[in-house]
Amino acid sequence: MDLAVIWFLLIAVLWTGYFVLEGFDFGVGMLFPILGKGRDADDTEKRRRVLLNTIGPVWDGNEVWVLTAGGATFAAFPHWYATLFSGFYLPLLLILVALIVRNMGFDYRGKRDNAAWKANWDKAIIIGSFLPALLWGVALTNIVRGVPIDQNMEYTGNLVTLLNPIGLLGGLVFVALFLTHGAYFVALKTDGPIRADARALATKTGLVAAGLAVILLLVLGISKGSVWSWLTTAIAAVALLFSIWANTKSNEGQAFAGTAVTIGAAVATYFFLLYPNVMPSSTDDAFSLTIHNASSTDYTLKIMTIAALVFTPIVLAYQAWTYWVFRKRIRVEHLPAAQDPGHVPVGTR
Repeated sequence: MDLAVIWFLLIAVLWTGYFVLEGFDFGVGMLFPILGKGRDADDTEKRRRVLLNTIGPVWDGNEVWVLTAGGATFAAFPHWYATLFSGFYLPLLLILVALIVRNMGFDYRGKRDNAAWKANWDKAIIIGSFLPALLWGVALTNIVRGVPIDQNMEYTGNLVTLLNPIGLLGGLVFVALFLTHGAYFVALKTDGPIRADARALATKTGLVAAGLAVILLLVLGISKGSVWSWLTTAIAAVALLFSIWANTKSNEGQAFAGTAVTIGAAVATYFFLLYPNVMPSSTDDAFSLTIHNASSTDYTLKIMTIAALVFTPIVLAYQAWTYWVFRKRIRVEHLPAAQDPGHVPVGTR
């Protein structure tokens, strides 16, 4: 196996890690108006602080995966990076702005004890979680289907080109999966009424996600499927159904693991559908970017491989340690009188 193929697989792993980890972050943010709604204003504020504290210690670490994936794409496949980031400039800019606004919401909502101030930052968190989830799904689904690329490896479409029915369906699948993944995470990390509410909601969103995902993966598989892509499609479907079953049995750990496998298998399906292309051209197959005509030199890939072998285990060990330290459940009763939920996790001391 040559280095270009290896780095294609490594980039697939990086995107898988990003969506599995950042997926529940997005899900928790989107669930603010549902799971964060209490009996009164005081109960609502406490519930939302609990939701924020479930992801407070880990959300910024989860975002490292997308930075690494982007950097690896730039170094390993510069032509892929150039076509993708120039052609998809507007949706990627919207994702970046949404992430910045969402992260500001995590940091700033607790800086003032003012209901209007917190409500505005809550909206930023909700929108900043929903928009990236939707647009990542739209972008990746369009890449798999093929986008207009000319002989100069330049994208010739626009934002409207990406907002086609299949692309939007892909966006909705990502949103539904992340909502379910986030609800399972909340159920796994909390106790009390929020835990019960999260379990009840996850069953509903899980069934919606299953229905949408089946339609999407069938549409993509029929036109571009291979043995490997159908295998990972089957794994994703079984894992999602297993997660719903485990949730009905109040086993949040198995349910969360189920959606993690579902998201991982779904991303793997996308990359199997792509291979050996990295950006298929809908204009002419001859204009498609492949793992070979879009890759860097062997020498560059060799240096990257050495660096990856050294630093990847360190990053994984650090992130695993973070999740282990902040593994305990959180209840409303654990919240102190004054707390900045964006930075200091509670219920873990």
